[in-house]
Amino acid sequence: MLDILAIEPGSIAAELGLKPGDRLLALNGEPVRDLLDYQLLTGAEELLLEIERADGELWEIEIDKDADEALGLVLPHPEPDQCGNNCLFCFVHQLPPGMRRSLYIKDEDYRFSYLYGAYVTLTNLDQTALQRILNQHLSPLYVSVHATEPQLREQLLGRKGPAILDLLRQLVAGGITIHTQVVICPGINDGEELERTFRDLVALAPAASGPGPPQGGLASLAIVPVGLTGYRQRLPQLRPVTAEEARCLVEWVQARQQECLESLGTRFVYAADELYLAAGIDFPPLAAYGELPQLENGVGLVARFRAQAEEVLAQARPLVVPPLSVVTGASFAGELRTFCAALGRCCGVLIEVVEVPNRFFGGAVTVTGLLTGSDIVAALAGRVSAGVLVIPDVLLREGTEVLLDDVTCEELERRLGARVEVIPAEPWGLWDLLETLALEQGERE
Repeated sequence: MLDILAIEPGSIAAELGLKPGDRLLALNGEPVRDLLDYQLLTGAEELLLEIERADGELWEIEIDKDADEALGLVLPHPEPDQCGNNCLFCFVHQLPPGMRRSLYIKDEDYRFSYLYGAYVTLTNLDQTALQRILNQHLSPLYVSVHATEPQLREQLLGRKGPAILDLLRQLVAGGITIHTQVVICPGINDGEELERTFRDLVALAPAASGPGPPQGGLASLAIVPVGLTGYRQRLPQLRPVTAEEARCLVEWVQARQQECLESLGTRFVYAADELYLAAGIDFPPLAAYGELPQLENGVGLVARFRAQAEEVLAQARPLVVPPLSVVTGASFAGELRTFCAALGRCCGVLIEVVEVPNRFFGGAVTVTGLLTGSDIVAALAGRVSAGVLVIPDVLLREGTEVLLDDVTCEELERRLGARVEVIPAEPWGLWDLLETLALEQGERE
């Protein structure tokens, strides 16, 4: 059973008279163990709710609704199962001290993989959890493989777990679609070991079966460079991927993609955008990324950005807006400058791209999503008071206006003396903001 924390106003639950403090016992005769059960079971058009009211009274309620219509119950979010790994490259182990406690929690939960696309290693997957995945068809899942050779994988994860290939085979046989990744630690799981891992994984990919994404099986493999901060004290020796290694990895991926196109009908394996940037190799067109299966893993973001940039520039027009300063990390600064310069010329707007060094994490961290409020303040103090400071939403905790170091957007405004605007991290987000600012300007005049 689950306690009902709140009721969405105007929802089906509100019309039924349900209240916070009531309990959801079952849906269509199935016990509701967690939010995952709730989301899966409420997709039906006909529902039988079993409710225990706060006073102990039991209700059974029959509902007819559209399949995508929400009931409006706000339920507790499950606490994640904890990760028992001790990975050589674990990012949590590389965090600076003094951050909020939740950032130091290592989760390893197949439910979060299904719900949010979080990568899991499956090292703590027991038979009960495996059976639940198969019974409820929790697909797709996202699995960190890193290496298929058992001893090497144990070395990388710092823990002996179930044989990864055996688990993957069971999931694939049960019709589960799986996206995988390998985090490259130079000199450890690259070279021949990467080739071995690729061969083992591609053998579980579905063969070409006509148009559309493959159903079931291993659907994609992302090759991602290890991320290292400046806080690796008393941790195993690792180094970043060099420019030459990045070039070799991109070329290796391109060769394997050609093989996969011929045998599977998809490219299957993809190099993270970071590798193209490090290698100085231009990106393939957006079409080369298929259905963008690894977008949230930093694969295809630049190609999609460029495609959207072309669309925006094709319809941009002159606007009257104040100057803008757009925040970005080092790895994406060049790409963003190119777009903002072209957009500024089309619109007659001054758009400054500010590359913010990541001093908070240090090391080789250059991605925009890991910038903090303190680093933004250090880079921009005294520079944006006459205009608007634009930050992409990837800097914020989901559903909040709080950055990684607990600095809020309101605090940024106060400390910088500037208006702060949060936009989606894409060309359309910047264009929509320009139109909004132009409308405000027209209303003032």
